[in-house]
Amino acid sequence: MKPELHIGVRDLVEFVLRRGDLKHEFAGSSRAVDAVRLHQRIQYSRPESYLPEVAVSREIDTPDVRLTIGGRIDGVIAGVIPVVEEIKTTRRDPAEAVAEENALHWGQAKAYAFLYATAHGLDPIGVQLTYARLDTGRMREVRRTFALAEIRVFFDDLVGRYLEWARRLIGWRLQRDDSIRRLEFPYPAYRPGQREMIDAVERTLHSAGRSFIQAATGIGKTMAVLLPAVRSIAAQVSEKVFYLTARNTGRLAAETAVDELRARGLRLKSLSLTAKEKVCAHPGRACTPEECDVARGHYDRLPDARRAAFELDAWTRETVADVARRFAVCPFEFALELSTWADLIVCDYNYAFDPSAYLRRFFGDEPGAWAFLVDEAHNLVDRAREMFSAELRRQPLLELRRTVKTALPAVYRALGRVNRWMLAAHARCADAGAPVADREAPEDLYPLLQEFLAAAEAWLERNAPAPFREALLERYFEAGAFLRVSERFDRAYAACYEAAAKDVRVRLFCIDPSRQLADALARGRAAVFFSATLAPFDYFKTLLAGDSAETLVLPSPFPPENLGIFIADRVSTYYRHRDRTRAEIARLALDFVRPQGGNYLLFFPSYAYLRMVLEEFRTHAPQVEVVVQESGMSDREREAFLARFDADNPRTLVGFAVMGGIFGEGIDLVGDRLSGAGIVGVGLPGVCLERELIRTYFDEHIEQGFEYAYMYPGINRVLQAAGRVIRSDDDRGVVLLIDQRYRGDAYRRLLPEGWRPATVRDGATLSAGLESFWRPGRPSAPV
Repeated sequence: MKPELHIGVRDLVEFVLRRGDLKHEFAGSSRAVDAVRLHQRIQYSRPESYLPEVAVSREIDTPDVRLTIGGRIDGVIAGVIPVVEEIKTTRRDPAEAVAEENALHWGQAKAYAFLYATAHGLDPIGVQLTYARLDTGRMREVRRTFALAEIRVFFDDLVGRYLEWARRLIGWRLQRDDSIRRLEFPYPAYRPGQREMIDAVERTLHSAGRSFIQAATGIGKTMAVLLPAVRSIAAQVSEKVFYLTARNTGRLAAETAVDELRARGLRLKSLSLTAKEKVCAHPGRACTPEECDVARGHYDRLPDARRAAFELDAWTRETVADVARRFAVCPFEFALELSTWADLIVCDYNYAFDPSAYLRRFFGDEPGAWAFLVDEAHNLVDRAREMFSAELRRQPLLELRRTVKTALPAVYRALGRVNRWMLAAHARCADAGAPVADREAPEDLYPLLQEFLAAAEAWLERNAPAPFREALLERYFEAGAFLRVSERFDRAYAACYEAAAKDVRVRLFCIDPSRQLADALARGRAAVFFSATLAPFDYFKTLLAGDSAETLVLPSPFPPENLGIFIADRVSTYYRHRDRTRAEIARLALDFVRPQGGNYLLFFPSYAYLRMVLEEFRTHAPQVEVVVQESGMSDREREAFLARFDADNPRTLVGFAVMGGIFGEGIDLVGDRLSGAGIVGVGLPGVCLERELIRTYFDEHIEQGFEYAYMYPGINRVLQAAGRVIRSDDDRGVVLLIDQRYRGDAYRRLLPEGWRPATVRDGATLSAGLESFWRPGRPSAPV
């Protein structure tokens, strides 16, 4: 069959004709709604013979491609010479817009006119651009009449220039699909469980379903999801694959897996999409042609940059930045442009799910044939709660108010009313002596925020420079996001209030993100959630909108005798007992690392608990080398911490870290870089207002409040920390779990089935068990 492409009139015109500067001009939160209403008002004001919203399309059949061009005309004005009307709304004086002679606007109107004229046998045909000002409704109309031959020349030129790209795109897709059909598994043999996982992912994608796969480290999860996803593209099951990950390590794993497939002949355009602030060519400058040289003339240079990028297959962060630098285009906008042509997009969760950040070019009103591969899916629960929540703080609003007092009196007054509301919320928290929560929405705050938005918009729409502009924009977007979340506020939400000194935080907290995640997932075709820790499945299926999803558990492929599991279940780590048991825990930690020299990690539920035990540990073992995780470590400090875990360390090294933090998952210390992990406690999140709201909500709904708020999130932290130990076939290592709660079945049943834990009563039995495990291991290094 002849390859087919479909493109809308607007996209066609922009692709071929767009030139000039990249401008991020302010558009108010109500701009889209206001524009639709003004469009409709203009259409309703026309005579009865007026035809609004006229659908048109044309098929261009060439020897090598069939191109369908379509769209919807705003209206057709009847008459001796019918007139195709294109309505454009603006914040400027309509006379200025008319004088500008916008090539895109005229191009769109003329393309629509040609499609309508040829469909109805009209010659000549009228074309009218109607500019209407959003705030006043004032209009200016400019009408021209074209002979059909004249606009045919324009249209043919437009299509001809696009067909050059279309043929290249079609040729690429044929080459891509042929390579996929010939693609074989890239390794000599499947790892245990890997083939089963590949088959499960393939079933999910082809059935447009959802699946949850818990696959232990070493199975080759990344390849097991990417290979069937890539194959689904050639099978025309998936149009595009989104590999969604929460960490940089996940991105690197996906890039590596695709490179391995390319080494076996795969041709695939993959894009690693990175946050704007991480790739900006000129951090700190405004995205305007006045301040940024790559914004100035960006669209003039974009076609050449696009052609150069298309010669490459791997659009990594570094590659995109390099091409953007060579052609002097904005690297972030360039990456977004490339996303249209990418077969695989590797990006953070928020580009698919976050209401404030998702890629609207893909996730609009109509669902697409997108495949979602959700890496480390255990992280999505809390990330989803963050995405669907919103908050405001008094102090930043108050600082803005002081700044704009003279320049923007309307904004100053509006913020004064918001401030008075915030002061009342602060007083409420002070009276309670603690943060407070309501299951009812703060309805009386919303009109005050809307008043602030309206006052801010009136100035921001001028796109004028000012020292306070960035601060005003930040507060504007925060308030807008707060109001957007307020529209979804229901029984799955709570309003939280927390005071600190003179500040107060108001937060619309999403307790249960499942409904909104279901809406986000419905924008695609299929979704695979995978991780080494998805225990228990019912918890994740409930919260990640996967009630009817397929599930699969794949145990560790590594020899079970390579991992020694020890449980010290006679030691209490309850908060009230920590001071009494910290010395005992420090001694157990020393007994844990003493039998076999090497590198060890000790994980704690909090920094405070870490410091308590660290003090005792140093007292009992001053000769042991220690490295400690600190709060808010930079990337360089993180790398320096991990660099200490050298396989050739002459003495034992013990790292003190926090569960659920940057060292609790997503790190690979292969071989002798890590000999064991001790995990203190069952990983419960700290008790706080939001956790208690989760507890109450799920007690009311399924009578599992404690489990959903504390137990299940905690055990996943424990299992992630334990998963740092065995990372390859040759690794041998030990895990020590310290908590008396492991004596009960509630926690024991959540541990992996493949584990063979040995219970230890004290340091002596632990030492004996470790000696048995390590013998005849390598000689102990001095401790």
